[in-house]
Amino acid sequence: MSKSIKSLIVIGDRVLVKPKINNGKTDSGLYLPPGVKEKEKIQSGYVIKVGPGYAISTEDDEELWKAGDRKARYIPLQASEGDLAIFLLQHSHEIIYKNEKYFIVPQSGILLLERMV
Repeated sequence: MSKSIKSLIVIGDRVLVKPKINNGKTDSGLYLPPGVKEKEKIQSGYVIKVGPGYAISTEDDEELWKAGDRKARYIPLQASEGDLAIFLLQHSHEIIYKNEKYFIVPQSGILLLERMV
């Protein structure tokens, strides 16, 4: 992972995904023009960074508006760096960062994770 990517902070239940490089070839051997594969409803890519998760609070938190030493608490996400994620394109946001294409995907938009052990 490059130094510039390490400086990015992913917020909440979101995951930063780098799209999987495909050769544009179908199972039957036909080559597809650029852009056809990118318009499919389901995409896949590798998880680069993961947000802290879902923010939670408990009933014993009184007067949340007051400043204090409290640290935020989160329910962690299932996705981990290096996982292969299959996600819904309609739930994701495409960004270009340092001339590289990435997707920001909420955990709810991820259909399947393959853990690379």
